[in-house]
Amino acid sequence: MSTDFSSKIHHWLGVDPNPVSHAEKAVATLGAFFGIFLTTWVSLQVVELPVAIMIVGSMGASAVLLFAVPHGQLSQPWAMFGGHIISAIVGVSCAKFAPGLLFSAALAVALAVAAMHITRCIHPPGGATALIAVIGGSDIHALGYSYAIMPVGINVLVMLAVAIIFNYLFVWRRYPAALHARHALPKDEPDGITIKDIEHALHALDTPVDVTEGELQLIYQLAEQHAAERHENKL
Repeated sequence: MSTDFSSKIHHWLGVDPNPVSHAEKAVATLGAFFGIFLTTWVSLQVVELPVAIMIVGSMGASAVLLFAVPHGQLSQPWAMFGGHIISAIVGVSCAKFAPGLLFSAALAVALAVAAMHITRCIHPPGGATALIAVIGGSDIHALGYSYAIMPVGINVLVMLAVAIIFNYLFVWRRYPAALHARHALPKDEPDGITIKDIEHALHALDTPVDVTEGELQLIYQLAEQHAAERHENKL
């Protein structure tokens, strides 16, 4: 298989052309383990086993975001917190008032997506949290709106705490992304791309992008630096 053909296949399949280091993979794996271990343990202390097992499923999806892509926009605290809590409320409402399991399940996820868009807290696992509120059975239904507090709210707080503490142990990872030193960029850079330029470009795309403005500017700065070094080496 030629390199060009392989590259085209990777492009269409969405395969990341720049894989991370083995160290980063190991850290992400370990973080996900601790996140789910502690979340499951806390859940079992406050709710019955069937309920705990059901809701931890959506936390597993959150663990992938918080520990594999901790600097991603969809992984940030408001996305995590708002995405789960708001989706839980939407899901419970659909379970209570929408007719039929099939219709209410589809409506719960659809309205959760709309609510996350409106409140700017898109977090994909929130869709699972809304869906579980509908299809989780009598144990979940019996919780009513308290489902959004316990177990969902407790799970979210535990997972956020683990993400903040665990990621802080590694100098190249910070959670939330705002804590990352590399994001402390100058407010005004007249000779180059500024944060406002990045914000304008993201707004023009009119679709969620799972990267922060700071990281986009950092990518630009690193690319500029690499281009300058490559130019010097040719001289």
